Amino acid sequence: MPKKEVPISHLQDYLPAGTYEPVLAYLREYKVHLTIARERKSILGDYRHSTHYANHRISVNGNLNQWSFLITLLHELAHLLTFERYGNRVMSHGVEWKTFYSAILARFLEHGVFPADIEAALKQSLRNPAASSCAEDGLIRVLRKYDQKNASHHLVEEITPDGLFRTSDGRVFRKGEKLRKRFRCVEVRTGRVYLFSPVYEVEWLLTG
Repeated sequence: MPKKEVPISHLQDYLPAGTYEPVLAYLREYKVHLTIARERKSILGDYRHSTHYANHRISVNGNLNQWSFLITLLHELAHLLTFERYGNRVMSHGVEWKTFYSAILARFLEHGVFPADIEAALKQSLRNPAASSCAEDGLIRVLRKYDQKNASHHLVEEITPDGLFRTSDGRVFRKGEKLRKRFRCVEVRTGRVYLFSPVYEVEWLLTG
């Protein structure tokens, strides 16, 4: 099973100090079924709206650092608030969702729960919140400083030119030049070209 059920009080273990009570208030008000998921490479969190047979459901990856966990949870709560107001009549990450996400983030920023560097990155991101909860490049770089360190894991932008790296699915690439916002990289086995975000995390294959 990719998800595990835990008592709601255990949510405190995943959240920064001072954020449990306001988060719990949202979950209780909207009767949210929250699950903590194992690591998922493609998404950090997920929201499923309520039906006649089920409450609102949110899942968040449990391997995230506490700041990323909170931001992801607020991202999904913004989806819930958008659905409550508009149902399925608006785009998933349209202006309506951005308005709710900005408002809910602002409430937490007002109480100074984030470290100064994360707060600055979040305020910058509020100008146009991204579809992925931690998707802005600057925010990713800042949040990554709070992750548990893995010496072999690096961002693509940190790989040396012509350096080799491995993605989570085992494929090996050679890093090429930067084309506007992304790096042109060649898969070693097939010779196919792929474009990588500079903040995509990979395993750097150091050669002797």
